[in-house]
Amino acid sequence: MSLKYSNTTADYIEWETMVDLVHRLYEDGRYRLSLLIGCGCFFGLRISDLKRLTWEQLLSGPRFSLIEKKTGKRREIKINAAFQQHIRNCYHALGVRHTDEFCFLNRFGEVISTQMINRHLKSAKATYNLDIEHFSTHSFRKTFGRKVIDSAGEHSEMALIKLSEIFNHTSPMITRRYLGLRAEELEDVYNSLDF
Repeated sequence: MSLKYSNTTADYIEWETMVDLVHRLYEDGRYRLSLLIGCGCFFGLRISDLKRLTWEQLLSGPRFSLIEKKTGKRREIKINAAFQQHIRNCYHALGVRHTDEFCFLNRFGEVISTQMINRHLKSAKATYNLDIEHFSTHSFRKTFGRKVIDSAGEHSEMALIKLSEIFNHTSPMITRRYLGLRAEELEDVYNSLDF
């Protein structure tokens, strides 16, 4: 929980840095955190939806659907083929017995809290010397969005429209602000001035 009148924000993590982090966490035996960060960045889901994912959803095929907790809307997720192999690797490494169980459990077998996840992320930031100021569960969704925009190149406006629909934002302008693109564009105005 944040302090009253404080400004909280989450930053995105560079895609290559995120992929490297997912691999390093796996190599270090931190399978659930590796999988959580990967799922968050590859699926663009809110943490409330990530925490409700089951192994059955992730292992049953190249796509799955869910009803978003916040919006109540149905969302179809396609799983990247290479990332699906990482999911299977984590599944086997964890020795999961039942595919109907939730993927992200704490040491007591309960769904892990968002606060605990944020503590793990803070620890990972320090351990792996990550170049990200505000690293939290919301960073996953922003990383997903920034990757989509960056990959779109000259078609970034079309990507914004698609992201707006994926994120269930009311307009691409909201998505632009959400991803921090609007602030960057405004800063560029000041940087363009000569003296």
